[in-house]
This record gives sequence, structure tokens and C-alpha cells, in this order.
Amino acid sequence: MQVSIACTEQNLRSRSSEDRLCGPRPGPGGGNGGPVGGGHGNPPREGGSGPKARAALVPRPPAPAGSLRESTGRGTGMKYRNLGKSGLRVSCLGLGTWVTFGSQISDETAEDVLTVAYEHGVNLFDTAEVYAAGKAERTLGNILKSKGWRRSSYVITTKIFGGGQAETERGLSRKHIIEGLQGSLERLQLGYVDIVFANRSDPNSPMEEIVRAMTYVINQGLALYWGTSRWGAAEIMEAYSMARQFNLIPPVCEQAEHHLFQREKGEMQLPELYHKIGVGSVTWSPLACGLITSKYEGRVPETCRATIKGYQWLKDKVQSEGGKKQPQAKVMDLLPMAHQLGCTVAQLAIAWCLRSEGVSSVLLGVSSAAQLLEHLGALQVLSQLTPQTVMEIDGLLGNKPPSKK
Repeated sequence: MQVSIACTEQNLRSRSSEDRLCGPRPGPGGGNGGPVGGGHGNPPREGGSGPKARAALVPRPPAPAGSLRESTGRGTGMKYRNLGKSGLRVSCLGLGTWVTFGSQISDETAEDVLTVAYEHGVNLFDTAEVYAAGKAERTLGNILKSKGWRRSSYVITTKIFGGGQAETERGLSRKHIIEGLQGSLERLQLGYVDIVFANRSDPNSPMEEIVRAMTYVINQGLALYWGTSRWGAAEIMEAYSMARQFNLIPPVCEQAEHHLFQREKGEMQLPELYHKIGVGSVTWSPLACGLITSKYEGRVPETCRATIKGYQWLKDKVQSEGGKKQPQAKVMDLLPMAHQLGCTVAQLAIAWCLRSEGVSSVLLGVSSAAQLLEHLGALQVLSQLTPQTVMEIDGLLGNKPPSKK
């Protein structure tokens, strides 16, 4: 499928001060990226002519496609990245409400978790209409209302797909996208969400209908951006192409499972989408639903999420022979490296996800404020993941996807 990418005004701007911190980059002529003939960024002299003067008027090339501009928050140490190639800045660690909010933990604990996250610079909070049958959104909305934080200081995302039992309350029809999002906003007690995700592709809904419905909710002010969740690369490309063909709004990111034992999509497909069409990625389950810790050891504790009703598949995965030999054995192999870096295996696994190309944010799922604080420690581990360390991890895991090159 051929996709033409429009050259935006943003791509023609000179790099920001943050981008300059990344060091010089080659310009069109192979130099250090500075303006030819301008000297240290000075503009050409008025009335100048010739190749040097003309070259100085040519805008600098955009930032390298594989680099997400990153900055560090004041006082918190949290790092912020662009959501794909949009202008939205999100914390590289976000907080998910799957399983926990409205079901596994109390509302008081949920408030503690959200408060600690916000105070430590987390600005991305993810939920969905289907989480705890809408209770997760309601809990999140109640907490946000009680806190009184500035709406402009955080990012709320929700997902649309399975909101009810009726046939019209599921899927990605125009009717359900609009009505489902309106229901989410009522539960969240918000006027809009920052990002609405189409959760799972829907073979019953034409792609044009989905893209038009998402464009509509954005134009109506119900959402600011839209993205996909658990879509295939071909489906995302189709949505992008459809948006360009009919002058509609394309998706800005994909939500995907990505961890040490789920690598192909996160390392092969998503970076390619980022390079080609600017679609970033928000990844979830960095600990493989808790499998990437040493707490299981071949059994399922009574308090873990694998024992929750509806998650028998996770329990089976833990107790299966493959589950015992693959994740758990490899986790034990990673322990010496984690000790060498002065961190836990969980922190190492989260930091490993953060260094993946094109990843804007990694969603954390926690059941206590203490657990969240431990996971936030992955930010300190990230700077220690040198290419050599990553190669050692790949060697221990033995599951690195083959490079297309």
C-alpha cells in the first residue's frame, strides 16, 4: 500500500532547544547540520547571494525519524516524550486502571496511587469503558474531581469497544463510538478526553466509518486525538490512508502489549509505522501481567491478578509447562544483571520497554502506592541500559526478532 506523507509546517521548523541537546546532526550536505554560510546560526547578511546565502534560507531537516524528543520534569525526574509525531507531551510512564481500579483495589487505595503518580510527574492516565464494567472510569472520575487538579495538567485516555450487552453497545460502529464516548465522559465527569482509542479492530464496521466517526468526535470537542489499540499494522496503515484520502483525522498512536516475552510487534511493526506515518506507541503490560517478577515461582498467589474472575487464561499461562520454562526461568537468569545494576527485575523490565524505538509511554498497572514507587524507579535504570547491556539481555532471552536489514 502506497501512502503519501504530507510535509507539515512542524517538519520545516528549526529544531528546538531540547533537540539541540541531542548534538549535531548531518545537514543536506553532510556537515554538522548548522546553516550553511550563516556561521553559528547567524542569518546570512542582507543582500547576500551565491550558494552559501541561498543555502542559509533552506530550512533545516526535521529531527531524525527514530528519535523521540525527551525532556525531564522539574523536581520529579519524570521524562516526557511526544505522543508519536503529534505535539502532545506525555510522561514516559503512565498509569493504567485495567483490573485494579473499581475492582481489585479500594477507592481509597486508588486515590493514593493516583496521587503518588501525579506528584511524581505522571500525567497520562489510561482507562476504558469495559474496565470493571465502567467502574474504573467512574472511580478515576471521582478522584480527579475531588483532587481539583488543573485539567490542562494531565492526559486522560479511554478505549471504546465493549460497553454493554446489547448488540449496538459493542464494536466500532459510528453509533457506538459516539454514544460509548459520551457514556465514558459521563462516568469520568469530564467534558472531553485527550485520546480515545478504538480498542480492537472490528470486522463488522467499515474502516471509513470508523475514521469518520473518530474525526467527528474530535471535531465536536469530545476528544482531542484518537488512536488504535491492538490493531494490526496493515489496519493502521489502512486507517491512515483512508484519513488522507478523505481529508479526515488519522490516528496518532497504537496501544500494544510489549514486554521481554512479547517483542515482534513492538520492535518490528511499530517502529516502521512511526517512521512511515508518525504513529507512536503506548505500550502496556511491561511485566507480562506480573509474570516478569520472581513472585510466581510456578504457583499463583491468592492475591495476584491471575486469580481474578475472567482471567483464567493468565492462571493457565502461569501454571503451564511453557509458562514455567519460558518467562519464569528467564526471569531467574536476569536476576544477576538486575543485582549488578542495583535494581529489581521489574525495574529492569520496565526500563527495557522504555528504550524501545518509538515508544511514547509505558503504562504501569499497580495495586499499591509502594508498588508504583518501585516501578517509577525504572527511570534511574534507563540511563544504565547501554548497548552492551541490551545485547546481554538479548543473549539471555534468546528471542530477539530477526532484523529486516
